[in-house]
Amino acid sequence: MSLKAQLEAIVYAAETPITTEQLVQLVKESVTAEGAADDAEVKSRVRVALEELVADYGSRDHGIEIRQVAGGYRMSTKPEQHEMVRSFAKSLKPPIRLSLPALETLAVIAYKQPATVPEINEIRGVDSGGVIATLLDRKLITTAGRKQVIGRPILYKTTKEFLMRFGLKDVNELPSMEEFEKLVAESFQGELIAAEEAAPDNSNHADRESATEEIAESTQKE
Repeated sequence: MSLKAQLEAIVYAAETPITTEQLVQLVKESVTAEGAADDAEVKSRVRVALEELVADYGSRDHGIEIRQVAGGYRMSTKPEQHEMVRSFAKSLKPPIRLSLPALETLAVIAYKQPATVPEINEIRGVDSGGVIATLLDRKLITTAGRKQVIGRPILYKTTKEFLMRFGLKDVNELPSMEEFEKLVAESFQGELIAAEEAAPDNSNHADRESATEEIAESTQKE
């Protein structure tokens, strides 16, 4: 990957303006491998590549630009596109905030679909009925007929809304269990946790710690 491409990707991904010094440290190893003699040359190459990127995005063919803000670089829409972007933003759905029980239940369905409530309860170790109702209400899951066993329980599967919300092409792009566990950890720290609107879920601390392991084990058995 070229230096410009690396810097472009970093600036795009950065949530706050990223400084030249930060960029130098991030690409130093690859720039040195490309023949930079010392730190001064690495910094010089980064500055040149940044200037080229700013110029590239400054053309009329781009609706976004790379600007210097608060001592760093960040991508933003060009002023002439603000009204268009504002109209688009108004049409966007608010971000979905899921409690840990809801995220666990959604993961069970995503990895085992179609799945019944008894199957989900067995994996999680708790009653998931209230959480299922929440996920249905948010259109992240839908019914998929009934399982041909005694009682004919309803089957559940993920929806197109689920794929769009999580940026997936299809369920084959689901993250690994390790990545899912990281997502659960982040959500538990407050990024995605919100009050559950459905019936209370009586899962205890041990259930929560072992939930992802049970999902993985169940998936492997199949």
